[in-house]
Amino acid sequence: MTPHGAFGGSGPVREAHRFDEKRLAQWLTAAVPDFTGPLTVEQFRGGQSNPTYRLITPRRSFVLRRKPPGVLLKGAHAVEREARVLQSLGTVGYPVPRVHGLCTDEEVIGTWFYVMDYVEGRIFWNATLPEVEREVRPQYFDAMNEALARLHAVDYRQIGLADYGRPGNYFARQIERWSRQYREDTEAGRNPDMDRLIEWLPQHVPPGDETSLVHGDYRIDNLIFHPTEARVMAVLDWELSTLGHPLADFGNHLMMYRLPPRLIAGLLGGDLPALNIPGEAEYVAAYCRRIGRDGIADLDLDFYVAFGLFRMTAILHGIKGRLARGTAASTQAKEYADAVDWMAELAWSQVRRPPRHSVECCGESSLSVGSPERST
Repeated sequence: MTPHGAFGGSGPVREAHRFDEKRLAQWLTAAVPDFTGPLTVEQFRGGQSNPTYRLITPRRSFVLRRKPPGVLLKGAHAVEREARVLQSLGTVGYPVPRVHGLCTDEEVIGTWFYVMDYVEGRIFWNATLPEVEREVRPQYFDAMNEALARLHAVDYRQIGLADYGRPGNYFARQIERWSRQYREDTEAGRNPDMDRLIEWLPQHVPPGDETSLVHGDYRIDNLIFHPTEARVMAVLDWELSTLGHPLADFGNHLMMYRLPPRLIAGLLGGDLPALNIPGEAEYVAAYCRRIGRDGIADLDLDFYVAFGLFRMTAILHGIKGRLARGTAASTQAKEYADAVDWMAELAWSQVRRPPRHSVECCGESSLSVGSPERST
């Protein structure tokens, strides 16, 4: 997960992330048929979890994603998983960059890495889309909605990802995983709202279980849109992808409606009708129509969003720990670490929201009306 996205402009390689560029050029010459030097390396300003670089040649550019240097948590920064899911999705035409190669030889640049296409297009860092004319903004939200629904409809078994995660019981496993990581990272300290969520979430998992391929960090600034059209050209940053519950993925994405535009591209506080941006209920209904779902109960939706915010806070808490250990990969690490407290407070507030009325989905009212107060 990269709170500011992985591709927010590039510049000189930071001192802590430099490597032998000549050695990399030798590897590229042998592994990438389209590579022709000389090579110039720049580093993207984002790429909090996995340092990300632009590889510039006279003919074209590539992107390199690597594990960060230093001591890493077990299972984290698995660039080989990113490369695998990109390659698999490319076989069914899903919009992802083409992967040219994965290197597991640490002698090349010091850590594992993979190289993929640099996709030309637009990335929007502000979810209100100020660069886009008012009348076409709904088309961009519709394209974003469609691409996520399309991902959840992919037959992951057919594209060779049956073992990409454990199907079933996703919420329980994820809550346990992030709770454990939060507790074990003692250098980052504790937060009372996170402690409350760790106790509350396992007791309020909505009924029903489903499995699909999930992105894990699907939001507008992780998408590349066509230079002039409301069309998704590439979905980026697959570090958190796995087999999981599609509504966890959708709830994580829906956080944009309940987050202020501070760390990520949030919409909270914006005048959506004036901006001509679909409201949350309309956006939920569009996803339901695409995925063939009758609807999502409002209390369940609050759980999915709270879970997403809980997980995001746990990730920020991990960045806070890496900052304390001196291994944080981004210049924005302190900003992310400082966000732990207000993000945890926002996550806890989701489970205390009052009951709401239904919205229409698939042509009929399908969300719960006057739902009972949840137990807190």
